[in-house]
Amino acid sequence: MITRREFLQASLAASAIVGASGVGNWSRLAAQQALTQDQLLQFDDFGNVTLIHITDLHAQLKPIWFREPEWNIGVGDAKGQPPHVVGKEFLDMFKIQPGSPEAYALTYEDFAALGKAYGKMGGMDRVATVVKAIRAARPESILLDGGDTWHGSMTSFLTKGQDMVNVMNALGVDAMTSHWEWTYGTERVKEIVETQLNFPFLGANIFDAEWDEPAFEPYQIFEKGGVRIAVIGQAFPYMPIANPKWMFPEYSFGIREERMQEVVDEVRAEGVDLVVCLSHNGFDVDRKMVSRVKGIDVILTGHTHDAVPEPVLIGDTILIASGSNGKFVSRVDLDVRDGKMMGFRHKLIPIFSDVITPDADMAALIDAEREPFKADLEEQVGTTESLLYRRGNFQGTWDDLICDAVRSERDAQIAMSPGVRWGTTLMPGDAITREDIHNVTSMTYGACYRTEMTGETIKTILEDVADNIFNPDPYYQQGGDMVRIGGLAFTCDVSQSIGNRISNMALADTGEAIDAAKSYTVAGWASVNEGTEGPQIWDVIEAHVRKIGTVKLSPNTSVSVTGL
Repeated sequence: MITRREFLQASLAASAIVGASGVGNWSRLAAQQALTQDQLLQFDDFGNVTLIHITDLHAQLKPIWFREPEWNIGVGDAKGQPPHVVGKEFLDMFKIQPGSPEAYALTYEDFAALGKAYGKMGGMDRVATVVKAIRAARPESILLDGGDTWHGSMTSFLTKGQDMVNVMNALGVDAMTSHWEWTYGTERVKEIVETQLNFPFLGANIFDAEWDEPAFEPYQIFEKGGVRIAVIGQAFPYMPIANPKWMFPEYSFGIREERMQEVVDEVRAEGVDLVVCLSHNGFDVDRKMVSRVKGIDVILTGHTHDAVPEPVLIGDTILIASGSNGKFVSRVDLDVRDGKMMGFRHKLIPIFSDVITPDADMAALIDAEREPFKADLEEQVGTTESLLYRRGNFQGTWDDLICDAVRSERDAQIAMSPGVRWGTTLMPGDAITREDIHNVTSMTYGACYRTEMTGETIKTILEDVADNIFNPDPYYQQGGDMVRIGGLAFTCDVSQSIGNRISNMALADTGEAIDAAKSYTVAGWASVNEGTEGPQIWDVIEAHVRKIGTVKLSPNTSVSVTGL
């Protein structure tokens, strides 16, 4: 007699065979032969329910370069577990052939060289092709958007997210949850949700701050193929900490474990057969939450931008991580019988933009959305000889360039750039356009401030951010990646507790040790404080790049990481 968990574990093995880890269909072969769209979309239909998941698009409508992280450090129980494996260890764990298209899509290894062979990824017209193909095979599929959708590009900034709303309506999304959407402010979010969105905006954990009661739809129940499916939305829980609270003071957020359990119990009492959590918690937070909340069958996780080629099984729940920026679409087929998930198949579909044929209708819509801004988007500001990337726990070259620009243009000893995870990549030899600069800076609170800080204050900031990342309890991991620093060297021991991680602070230019009592000139951007003054960060960077013409960065060795 096979138990349900044994059946799910067998399904996990089958998931690898249909392409989750790539060993069945294309990764071993595609390095020796041309990729085809049929290869990428091949999937043996399974069960009676299909979920399609996209998340963390960050308003990227066109194909992009995006280098996966070189640093993704796991602490506590997550150490050495997906998604906290990178590079060769990642390839070994998932049995991926080095140099293969999947190695290029999923790791940073040989990124620039492999990019020449395999090209850009993403593009919402290509995503539309994939979604339509899945729906042709499974007409009752449910398409779910994990949030961070309306933000992250120049056109989304200029239209207050309207370009993405139009695109996602056309794509036929069935439900979404949220995070950066809220940085357009309460009025704009409500305007879109109440008058423009063709699908539910879910957030079981979004409460009215004054009345302490639910403020948005917590879930949606779908009936597909005789199966009742509850999709529960979980918005980013740390909105008032990671983003400016003054932009959405009417609402409170939080993980709200007890609330999630109540909603799961409520939908179970209504007789649903499958419970799906559409989450923007982040992978490790979801891993902990689902170990404590009972009755969730599937978590479609987002926020941490992880692309994991196989589901992670926690108890009887599968966690699906679908990457970011439109690089991947997840398809999950489930066998749901007698109110239980009995098995599944999964594939993380890589969106190779040179292989997948653009959907003509979506391509036309995207071009129409971009047309009013085309000249500004495409204006060349400079060129780069360096690979410009951001994603990773510590310094990325894009933020090295940003910090150089901030120090130079704002005449500061030290620059700080937020460790946000969004931001696309540029290859050596690429032109730097105004759109490229916006892809790593575009936000509604982008003023570049200049101030004085004591050495003690600077250390406190670094310690606080480090604790947001390296606290062994996922519920205290409230930030993105480590704040990027220009003009300052330091050591970070990730194994220590708050207050003890940062040491050896010194001015990078002179080697002079930072004095806790001394004041230093610091400039940065993305302050969550209302009324922050200064030029917009994209203007600061553009001025700097125009002056230097060609970007050529030296390796940054100012941050030492220990305790690994």
